[in-house]
Amino acid sequence: MNEDRITEALEEVIDPEIGVNIVDLGLVYGIEARDHGEVIVEMTLTIPECPLADQIVASVKTAVEAVEGVERAEVKLVFEPKWTPARMNDEAREQIRSRSMSAT
Repeated sequence: MNEDRITEALEEVIDPEIGVNIVDLGLVYGIEARDHGEVIVEMTLTIPECPLADQIVASVKTAVEAVEGVERAEVKLVFEPKWTPARMNDEAREQIRSRSMSAT
């Protein structure tokens, strides 16, 4: 089990409101692989009161536990530091920009 494979799995988790994966959005703050196949993902949400928080957390847990060698995944939601759009990478910005231009 390596962190790159876990990150790749997390790239498949799409924020349902924004339509961009949680890695590109900068929502993943840390990945800790422990002994015996345990992985802890520390992440945030775009807003603390996100109505889809349970869905996103469940998707993260499912994605990580599908990685070979992972026996159990834990998701820790944190809200410090606060998420801002500055945490997004260029790919996320481009996806959002393209989507907003096609809507006009």
